[in-house]
Amino acid sequence: MKKQSIAIIGGAGHVGAPLGIALANRGYKTTLIDLNKKNNQIINSGKMPFLEDGCEKILRKNLSKNMIFATNDYAEIKKNKIIIIAIGTNIKSNFKPELKKFLNFFHFLKKKINRKQSIVIRSSIYPGAYDKVYSIIKTKCKNLTYCPERIAQGKSILELPKIAQIISGKNVKEIKKISKIFNQISRKVIVTDVLEAELIKLFSNTYRYINFSIANQFYTMCNGLGLDYEKLRLLMKDSYSRNNNIPKAGFTRGPCLLKDTMQLSSFFNNKFKLLNEARNINEGIPKVIFKNLKLKYKLKTKTIGILGLTFKADNDDIRDSLSLKLLNLFKKNNIKVLASDEYYKKAGLLDKKELVNKSDIIIIATGHKEYKKIKISKNKIVIDIWNILKD
Repeated sequence: MKKQSIAIIGGAGHVGAPLGIALANRGYKTTLIDLNKKNNQIINSGKMPFLEDGCEKILRKNLSKNMIFATNDYAEIKKNKIIIIAIGTNIKSNFKPELKKFLNFFHFLKKKINRKQSIVIRSSIYPGAYDKVYSIIKTKCKNLTYCPERIAQGKSILELPKIAQIISGKNVKEIKKISKIFNQISRKVIVTDVLEAELIKLFSNTYRYINFSIANQFYTMCNGLGLDYEKLRLLMKDSYSRNNNIPKAGFTRGPCLLKDTMQLSSFFNNKFKLLNEARNINEGIPKVIFKNLKLKYKLKTKTIGILGLTFKADNDDIRDSLSLKLLNLFKKNNIKVLASDEYYKKAGLLDKKELVNKSDIIIIATGHKEYKKIKISKNKIVIDIWNILKD
C-alpha cells in the first residue's frame, strides 16, 4: 500500500526538520514548508541549518531519492494528505502564552485545507489550545490530532525511535491512522485524552525546570556562604542512592523549559507559586554570578571572558540563552567583556585560546566538551558554572 504524502509546516525548524527526515527515511514523501528561505536552501543542499547529530547523512540519502524537499510555498499544502504543524509557541515578555498568534495561523491554514486531509499539531501547546484549533478549522476539516514533540534538541533523530509518542484527538479512526505513521519512526505510541496529552508535555518540562531550580537555589545558598555547591552535591550522592538524581547547578533556559513552565502556570492562573519561584531562581543565576564577582573584584579594572553563548552544551542555538543575559549584564555596567563559542559563530567572537589569554576573569558559561581540557594559567580567575573542569 502506497504511503501518504506528508507536509510539515515549520519544516525547516528544530522540531520539523528532524521529524521530516525521519519520516522520509521510512518511505513517506515529505515536504518541509517554512518561511525561512535560507534554512530551506541549506536543507535542499544536503546540509542541516543547525546541529543535529546523525541527520545530514539520512537527509542526503532521501534527497537523492526525491523523498524530501524544503520550500516556502504554502501551495504545497493541498498536494499532501497529512499536514503536521511544527510552528513555535512563544511566551510574551510578561511570561504569558502568545496564544493569539498561534491560533491566527489556523485561521490562515483553514483556507488551504480540505476535509479529506489530516492535521497533526506537533507544537507544544497551552492546555485547551487543541479545542480552540478544532473550533477554528472544523468547518473545513475535522481530522485533527495532537502529538507533542518530546525530543532533546541536537539528538532528535537518535531519540525519535526510543521515545514513546503521545497521540490524542476526537476521532478514533483518525487517531489510529496517525498512530500507524508515528509507529514507523518510534517504538511505541500511547493514546490519551487531549487534555492529558497537553499536560503530559507541559508537566514533563516543568518537572525538569523545577528540579534545576532546586539545584540553582542550593548553588545560590552555597555562594552566599562561600561554599562549593558541586562539592556538596557529590558528597550528597556518595554512597547514598536516593540523591543520585540531584542535578548540577547551571544556566537553565532555552526555547522549551521556561516557556512550557509558564504555559502551565498561566493555565492555572498562577495559583501554583512553585512554578513562578522556579522561574525567579533560574532566571536570577546570571545576577547571582555578576553580584558575587562585583563584591570580590574591581570589575572596572578587569577583562571578563565568557566561554559559551549557546543555551546548552555542544549545540549552536543561542535562543533564550542565559549566557547572553550574563554578557549583557557586563555590557550594561560598562565592564569590558569578551565572548567565544565553539558552535555558534558570529563576527566579534574570539577563539577560545585568544579569549583565555586576553581575560582576567574567565566564566565557563556553557559546558561544551571542548572546554573540558582547556588550559588556563593559575593566575586567571575561573568561574566554572558547570564544573566541567572537575569532571
